[in-house]
Parts: sequence; structure tokens; C-alpha cells
Amino acid sequence: MSSGTILAIIIIYFGILILISNLISKKDSSNDAFFKANKNSKWYLVAFGMIGTALSGVTFISVPGEVGNPDLQFKYFQFVLGNAIGFIIIATVLLPLYYRMNLTSIYSYIEQRLGVVSYKTAATIFLISRTIGSAFRLYLVVIVLQRFVFDAYNIPFAVTVLISLALIFAYTYRGGLKTIIITDTLQTFFLVSSVFLTIIFICNSLDYSFTEAFEAVKNSNYSKVFFYEDYLKGNFVLKQILGGIFVTIAMVGLDQDLMQKNLSCKNIGEAQKNMFTFTGIFVVINIFFLSVGALLYLYAEKNGIAVPMVDGVKRTDLLFPEIAFNHLNIVPAVVFLLGLTAATFATTDSALTALTTSFCVDFLGMDKEGKNSNSEIPNSNEEIETRNKKLVKTRHLVHVGFSILMFLVIIIFNSLNDKSVVTMIFKVASYTYGPLLGLYAFGLFMKSKTVHDKLVPFICVISPLVCFLIAKNSAALFGDYVIDNELIIVNGLITFIGLLIISKPATSQTKF
Repeated sequence: MSSGTILAIIIIYFGILILISNLISKKDSSNDAFFKANKNSKWYLVAFGMIGTALSGVTFISVPGEVGNPDLQFKYFQFVLGNAIGFIIIATVLLPLYYRMNLTSIYSYIEQRLGVVSYKTAATIFLISRTIGSAFRLYLVVIVLQRFVFDAYNIPFAVTVLISLALIFAYTYRGGLKTIIITDTLQTFFLVSSVFLTIIFICNSLDYSFTEAFEAVKNSNYSKVFFYEDYLKGNFVLKQILGGIFVTIAMVGLDQDLMQKNLSCKNIGEAQKNMFTFTGIFVVINIFFLSVGALLYLYAEKNGIAVPMVDGVKRTDLLFPEIAFNHLNIVPAVVFLLGLTAATFATTDSALTALTTSFCVDFLGMDKEGKNSNSEIPNSNEEIETRNKKLVKTRHLVHVGFSILMFLVIIIFNSLNDKSVVTMIFKVASYTYGPLLGLYAFGLFMKSKTVHDKLVPFICVISPLVCFLIAKNSAALFGDYVIDNELIIVNGLITFIGLLIISKPATSQTKF
């Protein structure tokens, strides 16, 4: 498929998203619509749309690509099983708490439980974590667009990133969450369809029926799921499941991005219905992603296709696009492009909205009735309208600011990255989300205690540093034991212990 064709499809795709955004935000572009979708989202739309947000381009490209590694294969499914358990814990423990407190920003719980400094610390951790994580995910798809589209027009990488973020900004800055609930539903449809259609196309190319494809994957050297031979290795089953549970609790349950969508449902019952439905779909769709990976390698073996090289290094991230764009016909290529675009931009648009929401609510005081520090409480309808327009304008500026910040992070990451993107994302998440895990664990389980609020930032900085040293020297410290995704548990535990050290008896107002 030519670069011109790919570019035309992308333009049409984003044209549709921008049109949908304009139709939705034309009716209501208020902060209430942007932050909470007016608390009127349909649970089934949220559940389906969350698939696109949770999976991202990382799952779409990196997970199938890593199947070819003999030490990985279907290892990722162990992690997915942990994810599923984590989602259930979120639905039964955290969501009821958030709904009971009627939160817009989930970090407001920390404010009421531990204090203002702890609250700002938690919100700052989210802003850093989500900016880095979303930038990594967008970076992955921009690499593909650069290699297969924009290099043909001699457009620099930085300009490609800028164009991508400008397109996202164009359909999110007015409607926010209300728009994203609809656009992510459409993008998830493209994502899910592309997975199933890709399997069909590859099976046809290999002359496999579905039964034959299943047997071929099952009997291949790519389909081992459970690794239990050596607990010292990073792929050991218990490490992966435990890591999956706690990464999910931290990266989803303690993350404003995905929780913001859940909190847009009418009530806790619909929110939980959404989470349980989403969990089932999430597990099934990941099985198909891993199957795509095995089929891609079988196809590559049969047709003598090598894993693409970049700067002398094999990039398994690029095997899927290499086959889709250069070895299958135009229909599979279009399907792949739509799936990849949907997966990545559904994640990034949601993240930009959540970052804007968190900053506006947690640091500028918006959506806190009677507590906005930027203006006095209005008395007349005219004053209310003037104040609301001013707050919407401020929100737009914040949205622009985070778009620029994400651009800078991607450019920096492009100059430094030399490892698999999927590995990097979860490694960074283990360091940045661990303190959130410790903060919420302390708040939920130590009901008779609170903390010396001003000392909390120091604990949340020390904990990741200690974890970095432990991870760096784990083999020497623990007899060749390699820490993997369970690092987030260690991080949360160190934070929890640190909070215990600076704790004090709670007053009646701080017991939740």
C-alpha cells in the first residue's frame, strides 16, 4: 500500500472523528461535559470504549511482536490473567468508594483522608505517570507512520508527532469525556474488527481453516502460556500474575484516565456492570492478539520475511506493519492501519482529557463547588455565565499545555529509547504508580491513622529510588532472582512502610 493511500485513509479517519466531536460538543462544551460527560454515559458504551483505551498500540504491535521470543511466547497472557483479577478488585473495592464520595478527580479521596499535600502529591504522580505512559504509546504508532508514510515525503519525525497531537487536540478540546465516550466506541470497533479480520487474512494467506490455524498455533514454538520452570526468571507465572494484579489496580483503579470514564456512569451499579463486561472482553481480545503474533511469525517463516532492523537492532514492534503493508494486499493493510490508529489514538485522546481534568480539578480547583481559587463565588446568572466561560477558556489552555508537554516527552524518548516499548512502559509504571498504590493502601487499611502531610512527598520520591537500586542489583542481592512486574508491589510496600513511619493517630474527620 502506497504512502499516499495510507495518508488519505488517516485524513478521512480523523475527519470523521472531528465531525463527531463537533456534533456532540455543539450541544454542550461545558466543563461538566468535559470532566464527567454530565454523569449520563451508557455503561455498555463505556465498557466497549474502554477496550480501545486499555489496549493501545502497544498491545496491537508490541505484544504480537514479542511472541517470537522463545522466553516470552504467550507469557503476556499470564499478566492478562492478573489484569482480570485486578479489574474485579477495582469494581468491588475502589469504584464503590469513588461513587460514595461523589468524586470527579479520584485523588480527592487522598485529600480528605491524608491531607492537601498528600493529595497534590498523588495528583502529581498521576500527571507524570500518564504523560510518560501515553507518550510512549503514541511514540510507537508515530514510528510506524514515520516509516511507512512520512519518510516518503521527507517530513521530520518531530513534525509527524506534532501532526498526530494536533489531530487529537482537534476532536477532544471542546467536548472532552462526552466526546471521547462516543469516539472511543467507534475506535474500539475498528480495533476489534481489525484483530479478527487480520486473523482471517493471514489464515487465508497460509491456506488454513480456523481449526488448522488453531492447531498450527498450538503446535508452534510460539504458544507456550505458563512459565513455571524457574522462579528466578522474569517470566515466572506467579510473578506475572501478581504483577498483573497490582499494575492493574495502580494503572487503572488509581488512574484518573480509565476511572474518569467509569465515574461518568449514572450510578455504581452501571459502573460495576461496565467493569465486569469490560474484563471479559479484555481477556478474550488479548488471546486473539497473541494468536495474531503466532500467525505472523508462521507467515514470516513460510515467506522468508525477516524481522525489520532499525539501526542494526531487530524491532519486533515493526513485524506486524511490515507484513500488513508490504506482503498482504490492500484490504488487510487498510484494516491494520485502522486498527493501529484506533488503538493508539483511543488511548492518547483519553489520556489528554484525563490529564486536563486532573490539573483543572486538583490544581486549579475547578469543579469544587465554592472552592475555586481563581474567582469569587458568582451571585447573578450573568456572573455565573462569565465565570464559566473563563473556566472553559482556562481548560482549553491547559489542554494545549499538556499536548505540548507530550510532544516534548516523545521527542526526548525517541532520542533515548533502545528497548522494547512494551517493556519500557511497564517498567516506568512500576516506578511511578507504586507510590499511588502505597498511598491508597494506607488510606484504606489504616483507618485509625493519618500522616504528617508535609513529609509524604519525600516518601513518594524515596520509594522509587530504593526500588531502582533493588531492581538494578536484584540478581546479586537475591541469588540470581530477577525482579519483573512485581516491582510495583515492592514499590507500594516501601511507600506503605514509609507512611507508617510518618503516621499519627487519625481524628474523626480523617477516618474513611
